[in-house]
Amino acid sequence: MSQRLHRVRTESLRVALIATVIVAVVYLAISAVVVLLAERNLVGEIDTRLTNSLTRFVSEPNRLRPGGPVRDLPGAPRFGAPLLIWQVQPDGTVISPNTTATLPGNATGATGARTVSIGGTDVRVAGATVNGTHVVVGETMDNVAQSRSNVLRAEIIVAPILLAAVFLGALAIGRRVAFPIELARVRQMEFTADASHELRTPLSVIEAQTNLALRQEHDITWNRKAFERIDTESKRIRRLVEDLLWLARFDATHGSPHAEHVDVGAIASQAVERFAGVAEARQLSLRVRTAGEALVVHAPPEWLDRLLGVLLDNACKYSPQQGSVEVTVRAEAGRIRLSVEDTGPGIPVAERPRIFDRFHRATDSPGGAGLGLAIADAVVRATGGRWEIGDSAAGGAAMTVTWPRALSGPREPAIRPAETPAT
Repeated sequence: MSQRLHRVRTESLRVALIATVIVAVVYLAISAVVVLLAERNLVGEIDTRLTNSLTRFVSEPNRLRPGGPVRDLPGAPRFGAPLLIWQVQPDGTVISPNTTATLPGNATGATGARTVSIGGTDVRVAGATVNGTHVVVGETMDNVAQSRSNVLRAEIIVAPILLAAVFLGALAIGRRVAFPIELARVRQMEFTADASHELRTPLSVIEAQTNLALRQEHDITWNRKAFERIDTESKRIRRLVEDLLWLARFDATHGSPHAEHVDVGAIASQAVERFAGVAEARQLSLRVRTAGEALVVHAPPEWLDRLLGVLLDNACKYSPQQGSVEVTVRAEAGRIRLSVEDTGPGIPVAERPRIFDRFHRATDSPGGAGLGLAIADAVVRATGGRWEIGDSAAGGAAMTVTWPRALSGPREPAIRPAETPAT
């Protein structure tokens, strides 16, 4: 199983890397679009200002008064005032009232907005004719370059944070989703393998006995023993199949049958009566202790009966002859407490975390397929109960389940006495 789960980690890492690469490509595309849109908007604003300036010059030509050059102002763009003005005379002479920058020849006849390079700096220019003089206005694109730089810097800072978050998120989600699926698949395969193994043994015995019986004639005594072995193994198969069907139905319905208010004390008394013959055959002392009030929980009664059957079957099976099994049901701090204690060998502490695993057996004693406690655990979990595994006063096992109490009050007269010895 560890190798399969390691494969899940590897595949999750691979998926996280693929997701990160995809996000990186998408992020680069979006970043490029953002830069282009921001640059286009800023250039559009510059073009609008240049057009508005030319419109004012056309409508108010007196604004243009040729004079000496205007030196660069502190904090202003590189060539002086934000609006750069050049007047191109009919003879080709260029006069600039507010900048020392030289207008390049390819821009002297500019009309529509365009970008030119002046002294290594990009300048957006546009022109129009005012009173027979061609006027060219311009604005440096330093703010566009600065804004583009700021956007790129922000995108570069965000990129590793975003990609790291995507990678870690995809890795965590991948493992969180894949682990339960792979674990369920592995458990299903192990379950199938274990079930096949458990069925193979009794089937092999039955096949061997029938082959021997068919090969030659045998006396009545031999035939009787052969049929007894076949009967024993057939019953073992039937019990195993019933347990497998119960677990399959439980898994299919997700543990949601019709529940009702059930008196755990009454269920325990009935189960003890049912196992009285088993206890007598093994010379066991079997008794039940319940309180004089209704000990009610909300659960399917047939499930609680199955739970008691599993616990009592194990207790009677592993208790030595002339031992004892005691069932106790009582109320405790708003919960109903059911305990089954025996005088058997107990459950080693190291085995307790695994006793509810399907097909796991904590003892090498013959009998059973390791499904009883798995069924019991399914019932307890589905009914909102909690397990307490410990040792009995006699040194055996003490299996305890507690549930939230549903109702309280005196027990109805029809309920059996509080203590019912079964021997």
